Amino acid sequence: MTNGGPTRDERWQIQIRDLHKSFGAQQVLRGIDLDFERGKTNIVIGGSGQGKSVLMKHLMGLLQPDSGHIYVDGEDIVGLHDVAIAKVQRKFGMVFQYAALFDSLNVVENIAFPLIERYRLPRGEILDRVRDLLRRLDLDNVPGVEEKFPAELSGGMRKRVGLARALVDRPQILLYDEPTTGLDPIATKNVDEMIRRTADDFGVTSVVISHDMASTFRIGDRIAMLYDGKIVACGTPAELLAAPDPRLREFVEPSGAVKFGVPS
Repeated sequence: MTNGGPTRDERWQIQIRDLHKSFGAQQVLRGIDLDFERGKTNIVIGGSGQGKSVLMKHLMGLLQPDSGHIYVDGEDIVGLHDVAIAKVQRKFGMVFQYAALFDSLNVVENIAFPLIERYRLPRGEILDRVRDLLRRLDLDNVPGVEEKFPAELSGGMRKRVGLARALVDRPQILLYDEPTTGLDPIATKNVDEMIRRTADDFGVTSVVISHDMASTFRIGDRIAMLYDGKIVACGTPAELLAAPDPRLREFVEPSGAVKFGVPS
């Protein structure tokens, strides 16, 4: 790697080293070291105000750190100029907490929006891509789905349309911001299955910010806990449950979703 970074290992698509970020006197990230595994579901947990959203914005190049490095496929994206960072951002797709669909656009128009904004593609090619995603995400079996507006969709369907929009530009990495917030248990289970199936079917690296411990330990290949601006625990679900950090235990146990000392 460049800039004296860690040795390139294809297992890790994103590698973060000694990342610091402050806003005035408030230190938010205090030396983050974290790797995200290629093609896997990587989940970051932690309480409110611990820096999860700030970390995600750094991955997208929306914020620049005070110091430290973020390597995406071996390239340090910290300090890149606008054209170069835009090229890296093409590798990412974002699935927002409440889908963030445009109320005035129907399903097809919402999904097609990134392609229309970025490229001059024939309308037929855009429609082919959109309809392929509708099929692969099991949305094409909903009567009239292409013409429906967000207000006409259930919470789970809005999540799928938001995912389709994130996938339409064929990213390598998907970022999910609290994907199960506000969903009932059945819809939550469906979204969990959607995330796992998307990783398998599309071969993407998934990075998920979550407060939902049941979902985290159900779908996560690797889990990291952010506490007071630092990573205090990281590993597979079984590794975290077998040798828990007390701060991890305090955060996870009240959910009742998992039991420490017992492999997941």
